Amino acid sequence: MSYFKILGFEKEPFSTSPDPDFFYLAKDHETALVNTLIELRLRRGLAVILGDIGTGKTTLSRKLIQELKEREDFIFHIILDPFFENQTEFLYYLINSFEIPSPANLTTLTLKESLEKFLFQKGVIENKIAVLIIDEAQKLSDFTLEMLRILLNYETNEFKLLQLVLLGQLELHTKIMSIPNFFDRISFKYTLNPLSFEETKDMIEFRIRQAGYRAKMRLFLDEAVEEIYGYTKGYPRRITMLCHRALKELIMRNKVVVDRKLIKDIVEEEIKAGWYRDPLLPKESY
Repeated sequence: MSYFKILGFEKEPFSTSPDPDFFYLAKDHETALVNTLIELRLRRGLAVILGDIGTGKTTLSRKLIQELKEREDFIFHIILDPFFENQTEFLYYLINSFEIPSPANLTTLTLKESLEKFLFQKGVIENKIAVLIIDEAQKLSDFTLEMLRILLNYETNEFKLLQLVLLGQLELHTKIMSIPNFFDRISFKYTLNPLSFEETKDMIEFRIRQAGYRAKMRLFLDEAVEEIYGYTKGYPRRITMLCHRALKELIMRNKVVVDRKLIKDIVEEEIKAGWYRDPLLPKESY
């Protein structure tokens, strides 16, 4: 039997998979999501959301997709790993992703023409909103960013024909800032921050209830949440992974609640084994 069923859950509460149903909308995430949806509805063109590793960008992208699926006037595609050898490969990928008939001659020019014709048909004739979401956008090459800038030029007198949402790590900021004519096209920009202590506490409780836990007894004591927050610095992915370990340890120790000592034992074990990485230190420090 899975550990989560032993504890009275219907589902695993602290999976690291980007399930939008388990996505706790902290203040920053809600602000980013609501504003992005507004920008898309207004067809403003380009939204950029930045965040450090583990701040919830990928799950936010899945939540955005969940929202778009509920709206009949949106067509969309998400790119999970935006690495392309050249502009032609990137354009051909978009043609296939949006199920556009390929031109007979696969050149950059003919691919752009096919894409523009498709976007005009959907946006102007059918009144649909075409959205391209790019996760891990810090991986975008300069030539891909340039092509995205060109695609943003496809517009009517009233709106952009293609809506772009880029979600990337903080280094994307440096890349974008070095391309002024791309930066100037950003309609909405936002940076996700780690959770506060209260948000950490609410996130843990939210995921527990989402997983079907109905007992009145608190599973994580406040003292445990304090230790979790101190160790994770409020980074959602780290919180999720530590809570998962805590529940497994809870069963192995035959205990009923996660307390301060249990969390401290797990943390000390990780530090002793050399697996602790301070999220506040720059990557080059490791």
